[in-house]
Amino acid sequence: MEKILFEQVPELFEAVGALFVEKKEELCEMDAKLGDGDLGLTMSKGYAALPDLMRAEAEGAAGDIGKMLMKAGMKMSSLVPSTMGFLMSTGVMEGGKALKGRCELDGAALAAYLTGFAAGIRKRGKCEAGQRTIYDAILPASQAAEAAVADPAVSLETVIRAALEAAQKGVEATRDMVPVFGKAAVHAEKSKGVADQGAVAGYYKILGLSNYILNS
Repeated sequence: MEKILFEQVPELFEAVGALFVEKKEELCEMDAKLGDGDLGLTMSKGYAALPDLMRAEAEGAAGDIGKMLMKAGMKMSSLVPSTMGFLMSTGVMEGGKALKGRCELDGAALAAYLTGFAAGIRKRGKCEAGQRTIYDAILPASQAAEAAVADPAVSLETVIRAALEAAQKGVEATRDMVPVFGKAAVHAEKSKGVADQGAVAGYYKILGLSNYILNS
C-alpha cells in the first residue's frame, strides 16, 4: 500500500478498533493487577466508535483528513470519559492537527500523525519518557517513523514497520521502569519485570494501523 485516501481513513482505524476489541480482556486483566481494570474497555469502546465518528464528519471535512480526525477525536472524548480515554482522544485530535489540509496519507503523513499523537499524550498526560506509560511505546514509534521519512522515497509500509518495531522495544523497556502515576505507583514493587499495560495498549494502536497498511 503506497498511500491511504481520505475515504479509506475510517477503514484504517477500523483495524485498530477490531484489534482492541480482540485484546479487550487481555488488557483488562493486565490493568486489574496494577490499575483500575478498565483499560481494555476504554480502548475497545473508543476505537471501535472512532471510524463511525469519522464518517459522520467526512462530508463536513470536505476531503481534509486532519479536520475529520480533529472533530471525530473531540466526539470520541465524550464516549470514553476516563484518563486513558482523554489521552487517546487528545492524541487523535493532535494527530489530526498535524494532518490539516491533507487529503491522503503517505509515509510522511503517517509520521506526522504519530508525532502529533505522541505530543497530544504528553500534553494531556503531563508525562515524560521513562515514567512507564503509554508514552513509552508511542514516543519511540513516532521517532522511528520520523527517522524513516528522512528518506523522501520511503514507503508507507516501511514507515509503519519502523514504528511497530520501535513500539515493541518501548514496551519491553517499561519492564525496568518505575511507575509514577496512579495505582501503579502505589504498587511499584509489583511492576518490576512486567510490561506496562498502557505501553502495551500503545503498541496495539500501532499494530492495528499496521494490520491495515500491510494487509490491504
